[in-house]
Amino acid sequence: MTGPLQGYRIIELGGIGPAPYAGMLLADLGADVVRVNRIAEHRTPPVTNLSRRGKCSIGVDLKHAGGRELILDLVSRADALIEGFRPGVVERLGLGPDECTARNPRLVYGRMTGFGQTGPLAHAAGHDINYIAMTGALHAIGRKGERPVPPLNLVGDFGGGGLVLAYGIVCALVERGRSGKGQVVDAAMVDGAAALMAIIYGAHHSGWWKDERGVNMLDTGAHFYDTYETKDGKYVSIGSIEPQFYALLLEHTGLAGQDLPHQFDAERWPEMHERLAAIFRTKTRDEWCRIMEGTDVCFAPVLTIGEAPHSAHAKARRAFVEVGGVVQPGPAPRFSRTGAELGRPPAWPGEHTDEALRDWGFRADEIAELRGAGAIA
Repeated sequence: MTGPLQGYRIIELGGIGPAPYAGMLLADLGADVVRVNRIAEHRTPPVTNLSRRGKCSIGVDLKHAGGRELILDLVSRADALIEGFRPGVVERLGLGPDECTARNPRLVYGRMTGFGQTGPLAHAAGHDINYIAMTGALHAIGRKGERPVPPLNLVGDFGGGGLVLAYGIVCALVERGRSGKGQVVDAAMVDGAAALMAIIYGAHHSGWWKDERGVNMLDTGAHFYDTYETKDGKYVSIGSIEPQFYALLLEHTGLAGQDLPHQFDAERWPEMHERLAAIFRTKTRDEWCRIMEGTDVCFAPVLTIGEAPHSAHAKARRAFVEVGGVVQPGPAPRFSRTGAELGRPPAWPGEHTDEALRDWGFRADEIAELRGAGAIA
């Protein structure tokens, strides 16, 4: 492994969604992440589950006394642990923060939930759409007069969840360098998604942002910050907020010099939307790219998932890489000295049980004894 987190050892208790995504981010940047899978799933193929990339996978029966003791032994050698179960689940397994930090007071114990470890909804089931609904984020996303639109599961699961958890773990590791002590990181998707909305909350308090969909500058209300359909049924994006960029938009669409309302006259935004929509439908997406791409209009074609890795800019920056035959986003961000490269592709659950335990200091006879007892796959 390469990257700025090389040398850090992370245990990830197997789950889905934001917790393994946090582990992926740490593995991308060089951490040695061992994912603990249940023995029952050790024959399940990884397919293209990219949240498992760069990790070793061991198969452990967490309900077996030997399996629990193995995890606690790994904890004594680890820098951090990630778990994404409902509050109370790992405690019932005997692997909660109290048991783990008793073995390793320097351990950073990262917890990922939807509603957090405390509060009236802490034990309720939910998904990304529910968590962002609680923060005002979902209400704000959509066109005027239409229903809220969930932005995939990017804001709750991955941005407000996994990314915030990974950030919290790294922050706790930095603090440990001063105090010598670990701590518990309580990452909740409702908290993280709310934090992503900080600027919008400030704008709402100032009166600049209306608590209504599709009427604000950044939510498709403004004609200069929206997507437009082109002649060939594809789309382009425009973000000409600053006056100098807006002037270029008018120039490249042929509107410069005409009798137009002021850019920020919100009452005339619907009218300007219609004018720009008609203009963009006169040319194909590629034709608009030749006119606007690379200018300060703040323009980009709306690329499909299949197209994005093949853009000239993505290729120049190697933003996408191919690992195990799968084209996927590369590690981010970039580092000048400790650059990261993706390692192994997603593992079969339990694929590296022996290898990973050896790397973490277990002897062959100890591994054989655990397998003989049925504690590991």
